[in-house]
Amino acid sequence: MVVIGGGYAGVMAANRLTQREDVTVTLINPRPTFVARLRLHQLVGGSHDAVVDYGEVLAEGIRLVVDTVTRIDAAERSVTLAKGGMVGYDYLVYAVGSGSADRCVPGAAEFAYPIATLEAAQQLRSVVDAAPATAAMTVVGAGPTGIETVAELAELGRRVTLVCGGVLGPYLHPRARRVASKRLATLGVTVLDGPDAKVTAVTRDAVQLGDGRTLPSRVTIWTAGFGVPDLAARSGLSTDAVGRLLTDETLTAVDDVRIIAAGDSAAPSDLPFRMSAYAAGCLGAHAADTVLDRIAGKRPAPIKLSFPAMCISLGRRAGIYQLAHLDDTAMRLFLGGRPGAKLKELSCTYSVKHLANEARKPGSHTWLKNDKRQQLLRAKRGQALATPERSA
Repeated sequence: MVVIGGGYAGVMAANRLTQREDVTVTLINPRPTFVARLRLHQLVGGSHDAVVDYGEVLAEGIRLVVDTVTRIDAAERSVTLAKGGMVGYDYLVYAVGSGSADRCVPGAAEFAYPIATLEAAQQLRSVVDAAPATAAMTVVGAGPTGIETVAELAELGRRVTLVCGGVLGPYLHPRARRVASKRLATLGVTVLDGPDAKVTAVTRDAVQLGDGRTLPSRVTIWTAGFGVPDLAARSGLSTDAVGRLLTDETLTAVDDVRIIAAGDSAAPSDLPFRMSAYAAGCLGAHAADTVLDRIAGKRPAPIKLSFPAMCISLGRRAGIYQLAHLDDTAMRLFLGGRPGAKLKELSCTYSVKHLANEARKPGSHTWLKNDKRQQLLRAKRGQALATPERSA
């Protein structure tokens, strides 16, 4: 078995595959250490290094290959490595994760700093440390990453502005959003939201907004959007519009039953799950179960996954634990302040602990399940049937 990608999904899948003694597992990852991606904003703020040794989370006997896969040859059942050579497989778990989206706004690619990868966060940490204490900084994007990053910087005493491009924390219930807004104001963050709070250009020392305003910005941090590696598309496999590998509900690629996807890079039924470490771990476990079922001659089960909550840190001393309905919409119920911060910390800790537990006892990871997804799929199919085809 070959697993491409050593993040939350890939490590969980690799560990779970070791349930069978006659299965050998090779994990291919470009870095020699596991990246605790939930803590990258802490790396920027200096409160965590965001890495974990693979010895702590990977089951014994798994072969770790530190390299990058440049191509998948489905016909030959092999992958090509950047450093040279090929690795064959009987089954392949595709768990390449995600990163920053292409920064299409003029000047963003040249002058704005991403944070979605370990290397990007490490570079940003150096840039922040080198900037004068009074330097103006701007964070673009008001999803969880943007909110967490701006709070970390503000707690350090940095003068920082959050440009939302719309609503602050779109997932949050309005009650929780007000709490987040109040906390950011207490930290001294300037929050610019609404339809005009969109970045139209980035220069070396400023950010331009849609309403004509120009904000001084010594350091501009880009957290808006996400992208996935183009490995699947380059390998001739079917993908969605973003580049995620298209699969059925068992997470099996629509092109090949020997390829199973998990995590941010998977698009089951062209209806991907919300990106999160929690979902990645569950999808990684289910991907492994699909492989093991196929080996055993069983029919793989469709994925069933419930999202119980979303956690957002607001610095080291406050946070929001937003409870969710089964359809992954925010409830009125949430915990803020120090309780929210403690639950966020537990979430980060257990995202790694779950991997370590699975390494010690393969097959032990469980998660909340529900059937709401089938309703979404039926609604999606109904919309497709109701949409007339365009004439040539």
